[in-house]
Amino acid sequence: MLALEWLKNAHGIMNTIEASQLENIKKAAEAMADTIEAGRWVHTFGCGHATIPVEEMYPRIGSFVGFHPLCELPLTFFTQIIGQMGIHQFLFLERTEGYGVEIMKNYDFDQKDCIWLFSHTGINNVNIDVALEAKKKGMKVIVYGSAGESVGKKTRHSCGKTLFELADIVVDSCVPLVDASVPLKNHFDKVGPLSTLAFVTMVWMTITTVAEILAERGVHLYIHPSHNVPGDTTARERLDAAINEYKRRVKVL
Repeated sequence: MLALEWLKNAHGIMNTIEASQLENIKKAAEAMADTIEAGRWVHTFGCGHATIPVEEMYPRIGSFVGFHPLCELPLTFFTQIIGQMGIHQFLFLERTEGYGVEIMKNYDFDQKDCIWLFSHTGINNVNIDVALEAKKKGMKVIVYGSAGESVGKKTRHSCGKTLFELADIVVDSCVPLVDASVPLKNHFDKVGPLSTLAFVTMVWMTITTVAEILAERGVHLYIHPSHNVPGDTTARERLDAAINEYKRRVKVL
């Protein structure tokens, strides 16, 4: 069954991340913990399917205040496929140099902030724009993606560098550059991509590490609880506390 072949590939990616990326994940988590402890934001950004880890991490049951998603709708919502906000427009926009600069004009950043970027290849212009603007503001740039596989791949940006070359901290998703992993009879292209699975795996490895660091420092986390568990009479109260803390912090943006 090809289902089992994909599952084997998925297990392999997670095992490789565990074997090779724990130290890098800890470095990223420590930078994020410093930002959150300072009352500032870990800004998160991705395009296309690299937006999925951004949407997965916050707001989410088991997540906590400190992560600020920068979700640009034309780069996120392209499930209409054709017509308005279709795939053609999305591909054009993520490769358009300068678009990321305009996105970054909407917020008041601080040098205590850091930005967490997701990109499989690290070559597209909007991500690189965002990274360059973040660096100008003194923010630490953290990039997750297929860094090892992208070595030698030419950037599309006039700065001459890929996203991985601009990053202060890189965590490698360990996913093949082609992404899809399962050969199909009578077809040239493979099926069964792995990058989203890798991103979500690394997100929760990182965020649980951030939580561990902050808890050891004595920092109170405003965690989103499940509000669907029978008998938990204070869930809504804890959820409201988390949302109120988010509102308090977001006013500085």
